[in-house]
Amino acid sequence: MKYFALITTLFLISFTQKTDKLIGRYNYLIEEDNTYIQKDKITFKDSIFAFDNKYLPKGKVSYGNKIVLDNFINTDLVISISKDQIEKDTIPFFMHDKKSSSANYLDEVIGKGKLVRIK
Repeated sequence: MKYFALITTLFLISFTQKTDKLIGRYNYLIEEDNTYIQKDKITFKDSIFAFDNKYLPKGKVSYGNKIVLDNFINTDLVISISKDQIEKDTIPFFMHDKKSSSANYLDEVIGKGKLVRIK
């Protein structure tokens, strides 16, 4: 009987756990002059992402205290997302330049935008 209770508990825990990974399709919007302009659509699958524009390279997603999208449009542009934002339908993000003069390039923001989930 105690094995049945243990299996049931483990089963329920596995269904109630939230995923903290980006999955699905999003519209990619950049803020320019206090307005958001749609640039492209992005598909996230676990630790990689790809733009609908097939000429742009695939990138990788790093999960940590902040979620970092590497190889975004070019190899020097990096996107950071706060981990608590990924469950929302609209996810604000910040753009950073790897060739920044600051010691940690994630400290210097060069732009911002939003990812809007496509349902």
